[in-house]
Parts: sequence; C-alpha cells; structure tokens
Amino acid sequence: MAALLLRHVGRHCLRAHLSPQLCIRNAVPLGTTAKEEMERFWNKNLGSNRPLSPHITIYRWSLPMAMSICHRGTGIALSAGVSLFGLSALLLPGNFESHLELVKSLCLGPTLIYTAKFGIVFPLMYHTWNGIRHLLCWTFAGGASWESSNNALCVDGQPS
Repeated sequence: MAALLLRHVGRHCLRAHLSPQLCIRNAVPLGTTAKEEMERFWNKNLGSNRPLSPHITIYRWSLPMAMSICHRGTGIALSAGVSLFGLSALLLPGNFESHLELVKSLCLGPTLIYTAKFGIVFPLMYHTWNGIRHLLCWTFAGGASWESSNNALCVDGQPS
C-alpha cells in the first residue's frame, strides 16, 4: 500500500518537475457561485414577506410551554436581583440598618409594601416549586407522556 502511494506521489512530483503545464488543471466555472445562490435565496424570501422559520407565531401556546418560559424568566430575574443586591451591598455607603431606616422614613402605604413583598417572594416561590415539580415529575418519575403532563397535578398543585 505504501509502495503504491510513494509511486503515485513520485510520478506526480516528476511530472511537475519536468513539465509544469501538465499539472495545472483547467478551472471551469460550475454555473453559479455560492454568493449568487445566497443572493437569489434571500431575494426570493424577502420578496415573499414571510417571517423566518420557525417563528414563534406558528406555535400554539400550551401550559407546559408557558410554565417553561415563566420558569426561565423568573430564574433570570432572580439571578439579576441577587447580583444587584450583592453589588449594592458592596458599593453603597452605610449598612443594612441604615437602608431599612431609609425605607421606613418614606412612609409608604401598606398596599405598596405588600405589593413589593409579593413581587419579591412570588418569583422565588414559583421558581422553587416549579423546579421541584420538574425534578420529581421528570427525573424521579421517569418522565411522563404529554397527555399526562398536561393533566397531572404534581407537588405544587399546578397542572404540569
């Protein structure tokens, strides 16, 4: 096998050394270039006024889809909130008690205080219980069918 390879390479090098014109291959255009194909493709798609596929508007919303999006959104919000809280603790002057006294001195009504508390606790609880539901229903239960996941009640009492 190696002898055949060496013979082929040796003949190729000998041909290139003796007559370089024999080794030059004639370039023949194949028809269209990749750039022309891409331009034709994009012009055709822009002319049809279609959205890019797959587009979010082609899907029918379901409860698991909405819960998954909310789970990701609450996770991002919690990560951002914890990061901002940590940065503010490092960068702002004073300590926690002084900031708490500042909030008390604003004399905010109980409605606003309870709404703010709910806005802080709800994403945390939703993300926590949805994560536990996912862990129990999909990891330990070995998964579920789409029909049972749409109808089953798991840990948090929400349809999964």
